Amino acid sequence: MSSDKPFRVHLAKSGRTVDVGASETILEALMRSGVEVESSCQSGTCGTCRTRLVSGVVDHRDFVLDDDEHASNIMICVSRAAEGDLTLDL
Repeated sequence: MSSDKPFRVHLAKSGRTVDVGASETILEALMRSGVEVESSCQSGTCGTCRTRLVSGVVDHRDFVLDDDEHASNIMICVSRAAEGDLTLDL
């Protein structure tokens, strides 16, 4: 989306921080930074890149997670930070 803004993703397990540009997905930013993550469809429909969300406000754009799952998970191939930064269990 043209209104997307850059943000940072903090990786809780590794202690790393990755910048996510306005025109890239979290998955793309992680891969660019050498972080190995599983993915398949890259369209938010298969569930392969499901990642545990530690903290942050997410703009969920997937077609896999239900409302209850949105509180603790994120599909990193399509979803983004709605505001501020995100912390993921990676």
